[in-house]
Amino acid sequence: MKLLHIADLHLGKRVNGFDLLEDQRDILEKLLALCDEHGVDTLAMAGDIYDTPIPPAGAVLLLDWFLNELAGRGIAVLAIAGNHDSAERLDYAAGLLARQRVFFAGRFTGKIPVVELSDEHGPIECCLPPFVRVPSVRHARPEAEITDYDSAVAAALSTLPARRPGVRRILLAHQTVLAGGAWPETGGSESIAAALAAARGGLNIGAVEAVRAARFAENGGFSYVALGHIHRPQRAGGETIRYAGAPLCYSLDECGAAKSALLVTLGKGSDAAEITPLPLCPRRAMRHLTGPLAKLTDPANVTDPDDYIWATLTDETPQPDAMAALRAAYPNAMRLDYAPRAGAGDPGLPAAEALRGKSFGELFGDFFTQMNGRPMTEAEQAALDALMKEVNGG
Repeated sequence: MKLLHIADLHLGKRVNGFDLLEDQRDILEKLLALCDEHGVDTLAMAGDIYDTPIPPAGAVLLLDWFLNELAGRGIAVLAIAGNHDSAERLDYAAGLLARQRVFFAGRFTGKIPVVELSDEHGPIECCLPPFVRVPSVRHARPEAEITDYDSAVAAALSTLPARRPGVRRILLAHQTVLAGGAWPETGGSESIAAALAAARGGLNIGAVEAVRAARFAENGGFSYVALGHIHRPQRAGGETIRYAGAPLCYSLDECGAAKSALLVTLGKGSDAAEITPLPLCPRRAMRHLTGPLAKLTDPANVTDPDDYIWATLTDETPQPDAMAALRAAYPNAMRLDYAPRAGAGDPGLPAAEALRGKSFGELFGDFFTQMNGRPMTEAEQAALDALMKEVNGG
């Protein structure tokens, strides 16, 4: 069986006020082309299908079109809810959709759904645990000993029947997975959350707490684990435990990031999975340009003007009507800042390692300096100290 693993479509997403629905339609068309080119049998969507629990009408219609195109090709669909999705809305008409081999798992009701597909080599068990929270697992499994998020996911996974000898089994999951205690490589808002979580010793990214990769080896393990939630494609503790990543850049600090879908070929044998990344080329790239305004907007230097642009100006003084001038050259310019404000050449937030052990006050001070190009004054520091004292009840 050939399975195409994708995740984090975030249909209906807006970035810096720009509606990406046209870009999302384009990337879905390219995913369909990959299905045609490679003879895909099954498509796996590992959560965050929509960007919000109540998606705009255009996003719902786009998913409807995509599912119809897949069904028309005879491609089975496996899909689970992510932390951005409404579980109840994804479960709507799930029974009817299943008759077309479109399988959605939105809510966790105490038992993980298992869909059995097959190919010339025999059956393939497809396990579809939706995104879960600790209270929902405790409610569904009151007898389980649940002390943290990792044990809650383990309790949910334990509802799966024992793996049959020689039978291939795959799992979809929307989680932050720790491999050997290491955080996955993050991007966008998840990188901020990861840095702050690491700094305070916590285990969550974007309200999704961490699960240890070893959990996926329990109860017989899986031939392949299709992960979602982290937007950069990568392994997570093993060759067959993978994040597909988001198909588009959804944050400016992902500028230039390579995007792909994963083609997984399940051959004969319980653990025979061949994985091939298939590059995805967006309709409009997201790029970060650095330099003086006059140089960036010089027609001789302007390339691919429809791209989404984040410009960091290196002019010594702010330029009048800089954004208007930038958008005259690049109509889809999303952001403009100056090197002194963010640090020349590296306007991003500090890495997680640099934040470890810092107090909240120190973190806020660093953030203030980055945003304003100067440290806080004594009066501003005193105001922050007073606010923190009030919040902490003292």
